[in-house]
Amino acid sequence: MLSYGSLSDLELTDLLKEGDANAYTVIYNRYFDELYIHAYNRLHDKEEAQDVIHELFAGLWSKRTGLMVRTSLAAYLYTSVRNRIMDVIAHQQVESKYVSSLQHFIEAGYCITDHQVRERQLASLIERGISELPPKMREVFELSRKHIMTHKEIAEQLNLSEQTVRKQVNNALKILRSKLGMALFLSI
Repeated sequence: MLSYGSLSDLELTDLLKEGDANAYTVIYNRYFDELYIHAYNRLHDKEEAQDVIHELFAGLWSKRTGLMVRTSLAAYLYTSVRNRIMDVIAHQQVESKYVSSLQHFIEAGYCITDHQVRERQLASLIERGISELPPKMREVFELSRKHIMTHKEIAEQLNLSEQTVRKQVNNALKILRSKLGMALFLSI
């Protein structure tokens, strides 16, 4: 019986080229940790480093029949990891430039029209929700929110107790949250 663990990298590479899954597993187990540490030290991101190594080994298996190892398997794998890391870094730089460009676009006010439309839609939804409140509750709520009156001032003006005003405002907020919750979520 063949003991794969004792085989050299060259022997494992030859077996891998022939499609030997056990040779692939030994190579994977032999180099995964070292390559992962190497990738992590360059990328400083665990998931990204794992992705790089998994992609490397997936590519190794799919290209096994045409595999050309010129020096050593270790050198081949490290070079492959380095190339993949450079691709990841290049992609991150492109992504960063895009995000920066998008942020500049937003800050420059190019989306003001969209923002204004959404703001008007939101205001309309809120006004509709307020108009559907019971008349006394709507009056108390509007005095509180639109006219910026204190509960005490509202109580004196409407000849109510502060407790009643507080309760009316809280109930109005609950009703509006429940009615507008999903509508607000969808409009934003």
